[in-house]
Amino acid sequence: MKPLILLCIVTLSVFSSIVLSDLQISKLDRQIDLTSQIVRSSITLKVINNGDSPAPEVLLPFPNQQAEKLVFLVAGSSEGTGKTKASFTPLSIKNSNLEGSPPALTWYSVLLAKPLRKGDTLDLVVKTSFSHILRPFPEKISQADMQLLAFQDSAYYLSPYPIKVQSLTVKLPESKIESYTNTENTEFSGSDIKYGPYENLPSFSFKPIMVHFMCNRPFAVAEELVREIEVSHWGNVQVTEHYNLIHGGAQITGEFSRLDFQARYRGASAFRRLIAALPLRAHSIYYRDEIGNISTSDLRRDSKKMLMNIEPRYPMFGGWRTSFTIGYGLPLKDFLFQAEGKHFINITFGSPIDDLVIDNLTVKVVLPEGSKDISSLVPFYVNQLEEIKFSHLDMVGRPVVVLEKTNVVPEHNLYFQIYYRFSNLSLLREPLMLISGFFVCFIACIIYTHADLTISKTSSSYLAKLQWDEVQSTIQQIQSIMSRCLIIHDNLEASLRDLFRTGDVQTCKAARKAADGMLKENSKELKPLLLLLESSSQADLILTKVNELVSKERELQEKLMLKHSTVVDSYEKKSGGRDIENRVAAVQQRISALRLEVDDLLDIIDEI
Repeated sequence: MKPLILLCIVTLSVFSSIVLSDLQISKLDRQIDLTSQIVRSSITLKVINNGDSPAPEVLLPFPNQQAEKLVFLVAGSSEGTGKTKASFTPLSIKNSNLEGSPPALTWYSVLLAKPLRKGDTLDLVVKTSFSHILRPFPEKISQADMQLLAFQDSAYYLSPYPIKVQSLTVKLPESKIESYTNTENTEFSGSDIKYGPYENLPSFSFKPIMVHFMCNRPFAVAEELVREIEVSHWGNVQVTEHYNLIHGGAQITGEFSRLDFQARYRGASAFRRLIAALPLRAHSIYYRDEIGNISTSDLRRDSKKMLMNIEPRYPMFGGWRTSFTIGYGLPLKDFLFQAEGKHFINITFGSPIDDLVIDNLTVKVVLPEGSKDISSLVPFYVNQLEEIKFSHLDMVGRPVVVLEKTNVVPEHNLYFQIYYRFSNLSLLREPLMLISGFFVCFIACIIYTHADLTISKTSSSYLAKLQWDEVQSTIQQIQSIMSRCLIIHDNLEASLRDLFRTGDVQTCKAARKAADGMLKENSKELKPLLLLLESSSQADLILTKVNELVSKERELQEKLMLKHSTVVDSYEKKSGGRDIENRVAAVQQRISALRLEVDDLLDIIDEI
């Protein structure tokens, strides 16, 4: 209560020293909403000018204890009553420094659209939002305890003008309440506390009240939030949000019991999930932290938005922290427009999470490379910087507009615009760069494979390479001749099989005669190739294997010819099949062994 007592003393001193104007408030209705961690108030005033001079402004004082927590203030004139829908016309607000006013008050001035003349009235609506103004009481609780909050204010509206009739309604999150200040004309009904009406109160009247109530709503506070909005003219807007989150309510003491939390739900002061309202056409949505993707989340869609259920890995109690990242893509055509020869991106400023208080918010709008003549239009004051970001295939970097603001609440989640000039020809920069890169690569490969990169054609290394190429070509020809010889061998074996099947001796002898002729031709082709290898110094390592291959193949020819002659002679003498097999068994065994050796030598030569 000490700050409130100090406030009483301050207001009395102000009342005795300042005469502001002849304005008077004939009726004032004030509503304070305590259903979330953000305290919102709505004040409706009916102002009348009883003086002779026109009044160009209406002053709004706030005690410094409240002004430090004031994060949103808007005022406007209201027209239309009863069944007629009231229209709200916003008015400009500025800070005021009144001479002679004590330092314990912060003043704001609502500038009227036109001065209020004598006898004229004005219906004025003032809406405010405060963060970190609710105080956990007690400040530390156990897991099983409910969270209790304390709120202090005045039953009388602090006004520099006399008020004829005023009333106050305090809306609580639920009907359970520990205590509240009970003064005259006080009524507690349901979850509302009504103070007043109070009549004929002088200026700067003050009546301290305190409400001690239960509230287990999420006290999610983002100590730091970085939103990166990357604009691509290829058709997408990528939004990435990095959160450092803390539960700003009463801190938990003692050990945490997962069993009690799951079985008995002993932990009403904690919150399990947050709800983010994303644009209806959001796609490619993800939710992850430092460990990786978090699967405890889901999406549901209604007619106007996409609702994302964000559930951390563990329940959030008072004082507990967590960090995570959410990201999603948006269709470019829903947010990019053109005006006066410029493109402009039109997107919301704050976080999509409900009732989130953000201590420090940084919004980075990454524009396409080549953007210029950049400007911004934000409906409230922000600190603006510029950066450069390099991404894939960037040459000069992408311009980044950085907007910084402290004490951000959902009321700041308004649309803002970033204007810039961008030529659609710049879209061709990256594709042309890729095409040019591949083209240069292919040309370089073609030149490398066809160009002679040796220093001199008379150098020893070049001559050695030529000799080795000649040796390899000779080896390939020898391998080809050996392969033809093996095919001839197979044909001889096939002619013997046909002999047993058809009994045609003449055909078998003709096959033998043809094989002899082809083997002699192969032998003639082989001689100069062997001489060439023997004369080359590069063939020393392989010449031994080649000579061995030729020797084995000739022995294989001899054994095959011997087998063939033996089988044909025996067949002409009408010998039985068993007798023929016995006569050629030893030769056949040697033929099989030689064939294996020849195949092995061909494989060895092929690998050298």
